[in-house]
Amino acid sequence: MPEATAANPGLSEPRTILRHRLPVRVMHWINVVAMFVLLLSGLQIFNAHPALYWGERSHFETPLLSLDAQPDADGAPRGVTRVFGHAFDTTGVLGASRVDGELEARGFPSWLTIPGPQWLAMGRRWHFFFAWALVINGFVYLAASIAARHINRDLWPSRDELRHIPRAILDHLLLRFPKGRAAERYNVLQKLAYLGVIFVLLPMMVLAGLAMSPGIDAVFPQILSIFGGRQSARTVHFIVAG
Repeated sequence: MPEATAANPGLSEPRTILRHRLPVRVMHWINVVAMFVLLLSGLQIFNAHPALYWGERSHFETPLLSLDAQPDADGAPRGVTRVFGHAFDTTGVLGASRVDGELEARGFPSWLTIPGPQWLAMGRRWHFFFAWALVINGFVYLAASIAARHINRDLWPSRDELRHIPRAILDHLLLRFPKGRAAERYNVLQKLAYLGVIFVLLPMMVLAGLAMSPGIDAVFPQILSIFGGRQSARTVHFIVAG
């Protein structure tokens, strides 16, 4: 935060405020890399069957979302994205994208997947490796945060802060940002978003990913019951990751 100097009380000098200690910052960057690779390799896996359903089985006639390719009058593929039964022409991006100058049937384009070519086996290897990296890093972060009281000290909102949520929302909408000491810490909306990612979104994404594994389901069949079926778990995994 800027502070006035004794020689120039009207002027201020910038001061760097580090909201996180070095170990937390390192773990954050590990998460950034892991999530980046997980997202792009996940799109590669999704391309093997670019459609989402609800329930235990794949209802091919009524997907919630699908990225299809259909031939036009000249036989060239046309990308068609369907969302809840509504079709949109997305040629060149979704459903059919250009590879070496030619349109090719493909859910997500090659520049948005890891690896670039249509390679399900390698996409799964990338995905599973960085999934473990994310989970292990998450447990280390949680243990370090509990030991350093990072969550209680910096992230857990007070009752007074919770009472002022409507005011915080209004300030954000009006682009009124905190100043002085208030700018050195997270506001209540940032705290709730941070906690929501740590304790809701990430666990849900991991659990939904585990639910798609037949091996895990054989040992813990209750996981599928949480989501109402393997296809529901796949849909939740895709949506939460996005």
